[in-house]
Amino acid sequence: MKADETTKQVQIRPEERIFASRLLNETAAGVTSSIEGLNKAQLTFKPAADKWSIDECIKHIAIAELNLWEMVVESLKQPVDPEKRKGIKFTDEQLINAVKDRSHKSKTFEALEPANSPYATAAEALAAFQKNRARLTTFVKSTSEDLRNHVLVLPIGTYDAYQFILLIAAHSNRHTQQISEVKAHIDFPKP
Repeated sequence: MKADETTKQVQIRPEERIFASRLLNETAAGVTSSIEGLNKAQLTFKPAADKWSIDECIKHIAIAELNLWEMVVESLKQPVDPEKRKGIKFTDEQLINAVKDRSHKSKTFEALEPANSPYATAAEALAAFQKNRARLTTFVKSTSEDLRNHVLVLPIGTYDAYQFILLIAAHSNRHTQQISEVKAHIDFPKP
């Protein structure tokens, strides 16, 4: 990159915008459909004492959506820094696959624990999730921000803002899979 290009704002490519928008929409639909028609007993069923219920999954998805999006917003307030891209270890596809891979367990941050969610019910959490996801999807479709050169350096890795948006979508997919696992449990309450 030439020195005069370091401060130039670069928009994401049209195919990146389409890909991210599609992924956000598909994973949002997955979250919504995963809890349609479930009753209270089904929402609160825990397959084991150390496992989350569907209610807890939805509350976690909603609070994570909000907090992760705020991290993207904060990164966009910083100057672009293409040099930080050197720390990125994943391609977009590798990142999506790593996040949604449920064979690798990870503990969430305390702030994103379902117990710390501000939402009282799964319905309230779902409504907040849908509102925040719609806002994020609208942003992706219309932004002129240089998402590739705003880089987040976190304890869990280094990602550009575009990748972090993909991470948000993959994260909700990860927990939609978890909801499916709860529903598949032999003791899951019948309607």
